[in-house]
Amino acid sequence: MHEYLIEGGYPISGTIKASGNKNAALPCLAATVLTSEPVILHNIPEIQDTAVMIKILEALGAKVEKLSKNNWKIQCDKIKITELPNELTKKVRGSILFAGPLIGRTGKCEMMPPGGDVIGRRRVDTHFLALEQLGVNITVNGHFAFNANKLVGADIFLDEASVTATENAVMAASVAEGTTIIQNAASEPHVQDLCNMLNKMGAKITGVGSNILKIEGVKKLHACEFEIGPDTIEIGSYIGMAAATHGQITIKGVRPEEMRPLKNSFAKLGISWRIEGDELTVPHTQDLKVNNDIGNAIPKIDDMPWPGFPADLTSIMTVVATQVEGTVLIFEKMFESRMFFVDKLISMGAKITLCDPHRAVVCGPSMLHADHLVSPDIRAGMVMVIAAMCAHGESRISNVYQIERGYEDLVGRLQSLGAHIKKVDVEE
Repeated sequence: MHEYLIEGGYPISGTIKASGNKNAALPCLAATVLTSEPVILHNIPEIQDTAVMIKILEALGAKVEKLSKNNWKIQCDKIKITELPNELTKKVRGSILFAGPLIGRTGKCEMMPPGGDVIGRRRVDTHFLALEQLGVNITVNGHFAFNANKLVGADIFLDEASVTATENAVMAASVAEGTTIIQNAASEPHVQDLCNMLNKMGAKITGVGSNILKIEGVKKLHACEFEIGPDTIEIGSYIGMAAATHGQITIKGVRPEEMRPLKNSFAKLGISWRIEGDELTVPHTQDLKVNNDIGNAIPKIDDMPWPGFPADLTSIMTVVATQVEGTVLIFEKMFESRMFFVDKLISMGAKITLCDPHRAVVCGPSMLHADHLVSPDIRAGMVMVIAAMCAHGESRISNVYQIERGYEDLVGRLQSLGAHIKKVDVEE
């Protein structure tokens, strides 16, 4: 086991390159199952979640070769089994993404319910709804069993704009017979990356970036080479960290158009940045004051499907708001347990009122003090890192595996930015 030791009070400063998008890498890795030909993927982040997905591929019979840092060659010419290993499946929520490709390739898939972050009920009903309409028979008896004699295109209306359900449906529909239309589809950048990769493999997907996708099924997909885009959530996390610690950071490799949905919400906390080409810079001269709504009303930062503000950044905005002058309401609509980490911030001196499982009122700025913290999930773990970097004294963070599931080389990169952080071994 490992822990982080963080001495607070040191602003970050310097330049880093954005990592590959975790939420694009997971479905793109799974999509390699759809072809027997080799697929080369670039910019795969070296995090725990991608490592587990690669192990699952190997367990299924894929040939996996690491070409260099962040670059992999995968060939699924021989799929030996169609049942996902239980121990790996429960480690990562993204394991559910193997359902669509395995059904498309072999007509069947078996797996335990997927693991991942414990941030509330994470329903799989939408996956089942979409796959059943494509001709998949599903049985649930402690585990999931998917079977299909033939996949047939369908007109599907998702009951929620689920990212992973959209991805599973798109992957299966790509090799289904006939035309599939998916309405109320998710359109996040990582969904777009998957669709663009599938099109490079020979799929016929139109409407990419919208909430209506049209897929003309093809008989087989072929080899391709594809580069994963930058991780918007990681970028947003570093923007928040720079502002909260009164530091300055330049992030290379961003997609400017993907930063637009973040801009308005960060501006409510007085945080801005400038973009030149693909470089984003957060200056140290930030006026960290809440910008009230008209009539001096308390503003709200809330999440919604893309192109709204990403749900994964509401946790980050909560800790950043503790260092901003004024009052703001954080409204996380999607997961009923995600906001329960705020008790840790309160124990550090933050002025936060948890109104209900979805809403928290934050009054700042607060002087935080060091504490021993336990990371419950990826984003709340990053919250604790940011809080510790703002706090007086040395904090200790346990269960850092959860953080490293989503952030590549976090300790090394923060050290390069001047943070006083180290990773230490501890006994279980």
